[in-house]
Amino acid sequence: MDALIVRPFKRLCASGGLDPSSFPHAILIDGLDECSGEDNQAALLASIKRCLLDNDLPFRIFIASRPEWAIRSALNSEPQGYLHQSAYHIRLSDQYDATNDIRRYLWRRLRDVGRRSYDPRARSQSWPKKEDIKKLVRAASGQFVYAATVVKYVSERRTSPVDRLQTVVNWTPEQGQLARPFEALDVLYARILSAAKELYEAVDTNQGGNFLLLLRAHHINSDYRVAGTKWDAHAFSEILTLEREAHEVLISDLHSLVVFLPYHFVPSIFIEMSFYHRSFSEFLDSEIRARSLFVPETQVKEYVLEAVVQGINRFFSEPS
Repeated sequence: MDALIVRPFKRLCASGGLDPSSFPHAILIDGLDECSGEDNQAALLASIKRCLLDNDLPFRIFIASRPEWAIRSALNSEPQGYLHQSAYHIRLSDQYDATNDIRRYLWRRLRDVGRRSYDPRARSQSWPKKEDIKKLVRAASGQFVYAATVVKYVSERRTSPVDRLQTVVNWTPEQGQLARPFEALDVLYARILSAAKELYEAVDTNQGGNFLLLLRAHHINSDYRVAGTKWDAHAFSEILTLEREAHEVLISDLHSLVVFLPYHFVPSIFIEMSFYHRSFSEFLDSEIRARSLFVPETQVKEYVLEAVVQGINRFFSEPS
């Protein structure tokens, strides 16, 4: 970065051949999380700070990324992240309501698809239907990734966009049809989940822990599907004979998809798993979509029941 940007820029300024005020100031970096490996992501952020921010250059840097470890650590206030004082952090998942933007995006892009289509139904001014757009916006849960995936699927030119859109609108994980309109989104989910699994199981203290089984256990617990009740995340970790904070370790590389949030349940604060995007919850529930990453609900319930029985046995076997 120093060789490609900083030094050439300084040489131009020193030569008098450049008016710094007329030079483009914006540098946009999209998909920081796509850099291979956390160390490379951290190195890029450190290089941005050292070369661009610490050199008092006129550049303004915009970084878009899922909130994975490297960028979260750099932006954290405690302990002090090295970009905390220098960056303005926009949390799209939990602060920004993108509903209207998604609605406009879907209307514009689907109308463009319709105009290019050979299907006269798609070229009609009545397509797409308002109620279909409403369903898609609601399903998107504020996440552009869903809307973009829908548009990509509907844009497939070998079939009618009208039929494809209807497939998406009517599709549910239980139907198990051969068409998989969310395949691109599922590939993204599978990649994130597989990487998190690998990192979790590589840590010595986590060896022997079944990452997918534990994640599914918290997932099912969050939806009142374990004996018709829901446990606080700390208590649930202890039921599974894990450390009280084990749930945070479990999702340390899944913060772009899930989070544990406090729910004020009188007289105490209840910690529960929350999904940024409901399609990920549906992905975990569907063997068709999750494929090799799928864990059956019956297996999870057997695991929880076994942990409860073992806990009871330990309680009664301990000397009084």
